[in-house]
Amino acid sequence: MRLSRRQFTLGALALSGTAVFPGTAVFPGTARAAAAHDYTARETFDLFDRTFHESGSAGQPSDTNEHGGLAWGQSYVLAGFVRMYEAYQDTHYLDRLIHNIDLVLAGRDSVRGVTDHRGRSLPGWRAMAPYTVGLVTLKDAGGQALIEIRTALTYADNAVATVRAGSSADRFTLEVRNNRTNLVATFTDLSLDPAAPDYAARRILDAYPTPTLVTARELRAAPAGNAVPALGATPFVSQPVIFTVHTGMITYPMASFAKLVLRSPRLRAVPKYRHKALQYLKAARDAAAIHDDEWRQTEDGRGYFVWNKGTPLAYDGTEQPTNQGLALGQTYAELAAATGDPFYADRARRMARTFLREVKADADDAYVWSYWPAFGRTYNGFAKADGVSEFTPSGGPARQIEDLSHGAIDVEFAAAVFRNRLFYKGADMARFARTYGKNLVAPPGADGIATAYQRVDGTGSTTSAGQYLQAPRWMAVAQWDETVFTHSRAIYDGRAVQPQLGSYLGCVAYLNWHARRGS
Repeated sequence: MRLSRRQFTLGALALSGTAVFPGTAVFPGTARAAAAHDYTARETFDLFDRTFHESGSAGQPSDTNEHGGLAWGQSYVLAGFVRMYEAYQDTHYLDRLIHNIDLVLAGRDSVRGVTDHRGRSLPGWRAMAPYTVGLVTLKDAGGQALIEIRTALTYADNAVATVRAGSSADRFTLEVRNNRTNLVATFTDLSLDPAAPDYAARRILDAYPTPTLVTARELRAAPAGNAVPALGATPFVSQPVIFTVHTGMITYPMASFAKLVLRSPRLRAVPKYRHKALQYLKAARDAAAIHDDEWRQTEDGRGYFVWNKGTPLAYDGTEQPTNQGLALGQTYAELAAATGDPFYADRARRMARTFLREVKADADDAYVWSYWPAFGRTYNGFAKADGVSEFTPSGGPARQIEDLSHGAIDVEFAAAVFRNRLFYKGADMARFARTYGKNLVAPPGADGIATAYQRVDGTGSTTSAGQYLQAPRWMAVAQWDETVFTHSRAIYDGRAVQPQLGSYLGCVAYLNWHARRGS
C-alpha cells in the first residue's frame, strides 16, 4: 500500500495518546508515531543544526578528515544546507553553508601542511585509520632498517608487531595482532636470509591471507647474512591516503553551491555569494583533479576509478567500489552544470554509462547491483600469480550486494546526472525508486516500528541502525515513488531520531526538501 504525503492518521494517534504534528504520516502496518519532532519542519532542522554543532561530536566542520569525520559526517550537513535552501529559498542556509565550507577548506592538507602517502601536500583531505594499511619497519639493534611489515586489516592503528627470539640466533618469531579485532597471525622461526627456506618476505607471502592480512617488503639494497630484527613490540601506523569517495562527498555540496549561485541572477548579483561560488568552484575542481591518475576510461564510453597498485589500501590495484567512484561523479555532474565544461560532462556521462551496465532490473522492475563493480577484479577474484595487488596479494570473489547507505550515494549520483540532463531517463529513475519501495521496505520490527532491509535486493538485517536511519538519503528519487518519503519518515517518527550524527541533519533536510516540493 502506498500513502500520499498528505495522508494523515491523526485520529488513531490521538486515541493512543501519542504526540503528533500536523502532517504526520504513519506507514501502514507500523507502530504509531512516537516522534519528538516534526521531521518535515524547518524548525526541527534548525534545532538539529544548533544541537549538533554545539555538541562537539565527530563530524564538525573544523575537524580534520584523518578518521573520515568530514566525509562521513560534515559532508551530509553541507548537503543538508543545500537542500534546505532549495526547500525554503532562504539565504540563511547559504550563509550557514559558507561558514562551514570555509572551515572545511581550512582543513585541506595543503593548508595544514600535511602530506599523503607519497609525500604530496595537496588541496584535499587525507584519511588514515580505520581505512588504510598500517606499516612497521623492523630494524636491527644498530637501527638499520631491515624489512617492512604491513597489515591490510581495517583499524591497522590498533595492530602491533611483536618480534620474539627464534630457535637460533639467526631466527626470529613475528606476531601481528590487532587489539581491536583480537585477530592474530604468527610466523615462527623466520630468517632474513633470502637464500633460506624460511626467508621472512617469502614465508609471509606464501601464508597470505592470514587473519591480519600481513605482507612484507625487503628494505635492504643487498640483503644477505644473518641479520635479525631487535626484539620487542612496535605499533603499526596507518598511512595517509586521499580517497576518491571522501573528495566526492566533501566537494559535492561545494559544487552545488556554485551551481545555485552562478545560475541564479539574484544570487549572482550578491558579491559575497558570487565570490564564494567562484572560490568553491576552484576548490572542488582542484580537489577532484587529485584523482585524475586513478581515472580509467574505455573506447566504448565507460569511465571508472581504480586504486593504483602500491596505494596503501586493501585491494590496491583493483577497481574501486561503485559508490566510491560515484561519490566524485556527483561533483562532476554539478561542475558540469555550473561551468558548462565538457570535461566534467564527459566524465559524468561515462560514469553513468558504467553504472547503468552494472544495474539489473529484477522481477519487480527495480534495479539491483553489487557493492563491487561486476566487471572488476575484486568482484571476480584474483590470485597471487596475477600480480594485481601489493597489499592484498589475492582476493575475492567479493560479490556482495550494495547496501542501503552506500546505495544512497549511487542513487544520489544518478539523480544529479538526471537533474543536470547529462544521462539517464525517467524510466531509470523510476526503477531506482522501486528499489526502495519494492526491496528496501521491510515489515515492521518486533517493536512495530518501520525499518528497512540492509541490501538493495531486499535481503540482510533489518535491525542495523547504521542502515535504516540513512533511508531519507534516497529522497532524490522520491518523486517517482512516494513510498520513499512516507516510509523513511515513518522510520524517523518511530525512532524519535535525535541530532547525534551529521548524516541525520542531512536526512532531516531531505525530508523537509521533499515535503516542500509537494506543498
